[in-house]
Amino acid sequence: MPIHILGIRHHGVGSAQRVLQQLKVLKPDLILIEGPPEINEILPYIGQRDLSPPVAIMLYDEAEPGRSIFYPFAQYSPEWVAAGYANQHQIPVQALDLPAKIKLQQVADGEAEMTLSRAAKSLHQAVFAAEHNPLVSNDPLSYLASAAGYEDSEQWWDYLFERGDLESTAEDHFKAVMEAMQSLRDEHITSVYDVENEWREAYMRMLLRKALQEMYDQIVVICGAWHVPALRDLVQTEKTDALLLKKLPNTKIKVQASWIPWSNGRLSMYSGYGAGITSPGWYEHLWTHRQDIELNWLTKVADQFRAEGMDMSTAHVIEAYKLALGLCQLRGHSHVGLHALNEAVLTVMCMGDGILLDLIRESLIIGDRLGTIPADIPKVPLQQDFEQSILSLRLKLSVAPKVYQLDLRKPLDIKRSTFFHRLLILQIQWAVRTQSRTKGTFKESWQLQWQPSMMIELIDKAFLGNTIAQAASEHICRLSQQTNKIAELTTFIDQIIPAELFDSIDFLLDRINTLSTISSDIRDLMRALPALINISRYGNVRQTDLGALQHIVTHLLTKVSIGLPNACYGLDESNANQIFELIAQLNGGVKIYDQAESTTTWYTCLFQLMQKEEGIHDIIQGCVCRLLLDAEQIDTAEASERISYALSAARNPYQVASWMEGFLRGSGMILLYDPRLWNLLYRWTEQLDREVFLDVLPYLRRAFSRFDPRERKRIGQRAKEGLQVAHSRTSDEAHHYPFEALALPVLDTLQQLMGGGPTQSDYQ
Repeated sequence: MPIHILGIRHHGVGSAQRVLQQLKVLKPDLILIEGPPEINEILPYIGQRDLSPPVAIMLYDEAEPGRSIFYPFAQYSPEWVAAGYANQHQIPVQALDLPAKIKLQQVADGEAEMTLSRAAKSLHQAVFAAEHNPLVSNDPLSYLASAAGYEDSEQWWDYLFERGDLESTAEDHFKAVMEAMQSLRDEHITSVYDVENEWREAYMRMLLRKALQEMYDQIVVICGAWHVPALRDLVQTEKTDALLLKKLPNTKIKVQASWIPWSNGRLSMYSGYGAGITSPGWYEHLWTHRQDIELNWLTKVADQFRAEGMDMSTAHVIEAYKLALGLCQLRGHSHVGLHALNEAVLTVMCMGDGILLDLIRESLIIGDRLGTIPADIPKVPLQQDFEQSILSLRLKLSVAPKVYQLDLRKPLDIKRSTFFHRLLILQIQWAVRTQSRTKGTFKESWQLQWQPSMMIELIDKAFLGNTIAQAASEHICRLSQQTNKIAELTTFIDQIIPAELFDSIDFLLDRINTLSTISSDIRDLMRALPALINISRYGNVRQTDLGALQHIVTHLLTKVSIGLPNACYGLDESNANQIFELIAQLNGGVKIYDQAESTTTWYTCLFQLMQKEEGIHDIIQGCVCRLLLDAEQIDTAEASERISYALSAARNPYQVASWMEGFLRGSGMILLYDPRLWNLLYRWTEQLDREVFLDVLPYLRRAFSRFDPRERKRIGQRAKEGLQVAHSRTSDEAHHYPFEALALPVLDTLQQLMGGGPTQSDYQ
């Protein structure tokens, strides 16, 4: 028979070794590997020096790149080895599976609404059967593994087929694999994926018949072991296959194929042919080491521990090896597997500490290898621009985190910063801002850590533009059209300035200007203004002309100043606190803005709020009084009158507490340097009835709890001294009240107020 079917485990080291041995014996004139036909055009790249696994073929919908399927390869993947052998010996190599466009159509329709109605119904029945029939499983091989005493099928397959039959010939190996799979099918042990496999295997058989018609003499098929029995009969299944394949859906999806870097960590991903492994680093070790496998592995483990600063001697390696051999003999195994090695490492090297073994699992058992792709492989334009950019910026893709300290005065660093900011706009988190070790406007710190999924996200943005700059600019413009919040538009401007997407600035400014004329949301405007003011100063660092912002900021500030008094009317405590924060933030922005006309307009607004006695929450009135005093818009005498009125005995204690919270929030230094205010607060606290004081205590504690701990300590010391001498008072008023007479009665009260400090008993 000219067809030889080699059943393998995807990413199986022993399978790859046996495939290579059998190919040398059979000398085929056609090699078929499991995979959709759409990958045929890029299979010739396998074997090129610059295409270094782990890598993956990404098949995606040309119209929706985010809709994709992946076929990962490691250097020990049997399909990779077979395709490399074919390319090296100039043998035709083709893919053998259901077209990817069918799967992508299923993804587009959703599993619950598959166009393959029969398949959908059968899949539902299969899942139901899996819940009620113990012979239906996600992994049929688990039955053989369980019968042999293994915890999972990967351990069983690794022991029996990947390393256990090295003395047998490759022909005997694949015969044993076929018989094992046939035994499962004969016992009607099926998988919940068999509905999909029914379509896949019918299509595979159809392609095999076509290959036979093309008069090839020796055809070798490399496919998943589970499919081997189904591909042996090409005659009796021909009619049923034809009827089944007629029901394949017609789809207009255009599939594009591209190579992308992959990582060891993502080799466990069940995609494409549904294969994954949990220990790619160990499999890589098996592929590269044919002798002294266990000792070499334990040496790697010891070296890794030494790199982490742990004492690890040769004796540890020897004792761990002896223990692994002993475990192997006790269990009746012919060779040491990874499971036994892990147990030995845990016992001898980790002293039973599972956390240390997790370190080995991440660094060695899985590993951090990342594949590389040649520059001449066809890619979408956005992907090409990305790769050209990182090359020109002297950056490398790595799964290991690396920190870059950028100095924006250097041409290369500012280009890197611009590139990183553009990627953030596209929501590709390869580079993330971190806190810089050095201070300064010209310093930025970034941590870079690449994940293969980021390339998928990048390709998914290909419809936005052919370059990173074009895609980021288009993305921002689309987002800005979807919002009517000026504050959100402001954040977009804050993003595009460091990304140097200046073509988008005019669009955003026009959008802000349009919304500002119709917006009546004062809070939205107040949230936007501080950021806009800050952005207007950002151009000094990046040499950006942001003069167009001046008009918009002035316009928005005028609109806020006119509408704020009405917006503050009749607020409850929660909303009053929100307005309080917005007023404080905007006041800081006005100081930075430093425009005389706008500053005057703003302080006039605050003065109006302070003068309104009805309808304005006391927190807001206390806040604006403090802001006006700090800005020297009112003098000390007027501020003292306002404070005296706020603390008068005739006022409701709850109103007084709220007013003081608004006045004092942010800094308690004014209490330390203004004796008059201190004495007013001291006397007001003293005259409160105990029950009233306990009621207002939460408000007062909240006000004082926001102070810096050092300020609170000094205020506590000031409380110990009692009333303070004011230099501007008369001799009678300046009389120093004895501490024992006046301070002690209220000392315990102030101690509660400050949340700690001296008590009365401490001073008696």
